[in-house]
Amino acid sequence: MGMNNTIIYVTLLLATIALGSCSNADLSTQANENNPQNPQEAIAQAEPFSYEDYTLVLSKYVDDKGLVNYAELQKNRTLLDRFNASLAQVDPNTYQSWDEAEQLAFLINAYNSLTLQSIIDREPLTKSIRDIPGVWKSRKFPIAGSSKTLDNIEHDTIRKDFDEPRIHAALVCAAISCPPLRNEPYLAETLDQQLDDQVNEFINSGHGFRLDRQENRVYLSSIFKWYGKDWISSYAIEDKFRGSKQERSVLNFLSQYLNSEERKYLEENKYKISYLNYDWSLNKQ
Repeated sequence: MGMNNTIIYVTLLLATIALGSCSNADLSTQANENNPQNPQEAIAQAEPFSYEDYTLVLSKYVDDKGLVNYAELQKNRTLLDRFNASLAQVDPNTYQSWDEAEQLAFLINAYNSLTLQSIIDREPLTKSIRDIPGVWKSRKFPIAGSSKTLDNIEHDTIRKDFDEPRIHAALVCAAISCPPLRNEPYLAETLDQQLDDQVNEFINSGHGFRLDRQENRVYLSSIFKWYGKDWISSYAIEDKFRGSKQERSVLNFLSQYLNSEERKYLEENKYKISYLNYDWSLNKQ
């Protein structure tokens, strides 16, 4: 091959390579345009669900008695709103992959945090959650790929899918006669102990259980009347306590948390069962 022909060949080869490189660059650019994602977006999408914001809310605005500083929470609601928004970002497949304790903790926390939101969304604050129209049955919240009311979360999901009556000491409807709101989130690894603690707190608060030996009367929270059948499957008993099948089941359950004298009284004495009036006033500080 002559010198001139060699020069022409090399020139054509370089041009071909350059054209190929430009073509590849165009394809790469086109691919990036079709799939835009900056590093921050990728990190956000990969970030797992967290209780960090909710932990801060509870520790700051809920006292050791379970009462809530709604006025201050209403003024500083960013963390609560951000946590509640994150409930909607949980993929249904992710929720299904969790074990039972993780699912139940998630649902209890969701119910309680969305109840807090329902209260502070009212301006001015109401004296009772019952003053908020449709608070349980109408208003829907996005959660784990679906849209649920508070009643959907409690009755159609938790009570339906989990045989765990202790949830009635953990779900807090923002009333004085409700169980106290825990000032930490429920977590899968500590859920069993947390639920036991809640039952103890509730029955010792004066709103869950009272025993009047002089009148031979046992007073129970109305919660045990409204949802008493939830205890039957695990705690039904025929002749150890007094009352209906539902009431005997509840007393059998509660006896685990009472002292020996109280248990003995319930097992050996004749007494009447009454239900405490329910104070729907807001559980505020």
